Amino acid sequence: MVPLTEAEAYSHVSGVCFKIGPPRLVGVEVEWFVHDDRCPGRPVRPELIHAALASLPLGGTDGTSLPSGSRLTLEPGGQVELSSPPATGLLACVDDTRRDLTALRAAFAAQGLRLTGTGTDPLARPRQMVLDHPRYLAMERFFDSAGPWGRIMMTGTASVQVCLDAGDADGPQAMARRWRLAHRLGPVLVAAFANSPLLDGRPTGHRSTRQTVWSRMDPTRTLAPGLDHGDPRQAWAQYVLDAEVLCLRRPDGLPWTAPPGLTFRDWIRGAGERPPTLADLDYHRTTLFPPVRPRGHLELRMIDAQPGDGWVVPAAFVTALLDDPVAADAALAALEPLEPAERADGPRPPRSEAWRRAATLAVADPELRRAALSCFAAADAALGRLPGAGRLRTAVAEFAERYPARGRCPADDQLDALRSGTRRTPPEEAAP
Repeated sequence: MVPLTEAEAYSHVSGVCFKIGPPRLVGVEVEWFVHDDRCPGRPVRPELIHAALASLPLGGTDGTSLPSGSRLTLEPGGQVELSSPPATGLLACVDDTRRDLTALRAAFAAQGLRLTGTGTDPLARPRQMVLDHPRYLAMERFFDSAGPWGRIMMTGTASVQVCLDAGDADGPQAMARRWRLAHRLGPVLVAAFANSPLLDGRPTGHRSTRQTVWSRMDPTRTLAPGLDHGDPRQAWAQYVLDAEVLCLRRPDGLPWTAPPGLTFRDWIRGAGERPPTLADLDYHRTTLFPPVRPRGHLELRMIDAQPGDGWVVPAAFVTALLDDPVAADAALAALEPLEPAERADGPRPPRSEAWRRAATLAVADPELRRAALSCFAAADAALGRLPGAGRLRTAVAEFAERYPARGRCPADDQLDALRSGTRRTPPEEAAP
């Protein structure tokens, strides 16, 4: 085995994590909590979830994808994640994902189960690990050493993730510009779509408790890379090497627990029980969870799960702002006041001030509300320029009027229902 060098690691990460080319593809990953309609407050028996999954019309080359190509995975706490295939454009992505979600909901309803879209599980029910894969056991041990946040993240949070191409080498769709906008947009995405005010059945004081949980976890894998670096590829490669190793794959049923404090750079330099390989480096990248994760494309990870087809609005909103150069210019101008100084020594997202205010106050914060409304206006104009996007434009405009225009976010609906005593089950699934 030829030892992996730091130079090879830098080159590999820079090459595979940012695929250069004109933006074209769009994807989403939507996560759902599973609740029993007959008794929502009790844990769902894993065999019911597996029965629902087994009844789905899966196909594809490996027999694991839904009719439109979406893939399903089960998260450690029993959350179900649907990952759409990369689609050519926003409209195709939404159509494909809706078709596959219809099949998914029907399969779970047949088992008496409901898919609930909230950023944290709103009910006071026991959180349990339903998967015993060595990866998740190692994650559990790694995160438990630093408090409850990792276990809450694994078993009690859910999100909407929007995936877009990294961008061109230069020009109006330059990768570096899209990388910067994706991070600058983060506080507005957290605030506008905040939908996790409850944990264990009680208000937490945060509109996006999910985002607050992420901000309190291991900083080597949850903070954004240094945004002052001119080349995102170099910044990301440095981030990957400086992150602690979460798990070390071993054969024959041995635990995957990694030595405490071991970074991947340390591992390359001789620490650890064996030299690392490129496969180890690629696996290590899958255990990093910054707000924007480059995986060839850009994966925006800061949005709370939404009820019903509510995932459509953040998908359309983000795509419109990043893929329309005029809208991108308007958004960057609107977002500038939120984080005016990206200092190398300052707190990085999601621990910086604007991100913390977004998680706590959402668009009740006047500055975040102004930025959000400007971004929604820019997205509306961009969707107006996109042929065939009339229904998506209407959905985004209705969301803007219902929530940020009134200083509200979806979390406020949950809090209102709790105060009025009308919340008996998880929030109803409702399309925007």
